[in-house]
Amino acid sequence: MNKAVFIDRDGVINNDEGHYYVYKPEDFKLNKDIIEGFQVLQKAGYKLIIITNQGGVAKGEYTEDDVEIVHGHFLQIMFDNEIRITDIYYCPHHNTVSDCDCRKPKPGMIMQAIDEHQIDKNHSYLIGDSARDIEAGTAAGLKQCFKIEANASILPACKAIVEQQ
Repeated sequence: MNKAVFIDRDGVINNDEGHYYVYKPEDFKLNKDIIEGFQVLQKAGYKLIIITNQGGVAKGEYTEDDVEIVHGHFLQIMFDNEIRITDIYYCPHHNTVSDCDCRKPKPGMIMQAIDEHQIDKNHSYLIGDSARDIEAGTAAGLKQCFKIEANASILPACKAIVEQQ
């Protein structure tokens, strides 16, 4: 079994100030300490799994291709910094358009990742910036969920996770 940290995207990994939706590579700016925080987690043996609601797809604001392009841009930045992202899960639905099991606060994306990557949820964590992130991690039965301020440094949460090993 593997241990993992599930990380929300907008507001945690990238800065979303001034953007209702971030769906263009030029608008995708990493928050402070993301590289260092991910390095701390990776060095400690955690798989890094991104889970993100992308409801703008269902609302017609942007396409799944736009999401994939932004994720490709993000993965290239991580690769250039020798960080390996295990997987990215996103929910293209929005509760005002249709119901689904993957949109946070439901734990669908986390449960899928646990199954696909043989994750031990008793040794895995979540870092998010909203109540719905925390609700999803709690519903999935993760060991602990860390709520950070939007667009703040992820590093204190990453260090707290590693200290609990």
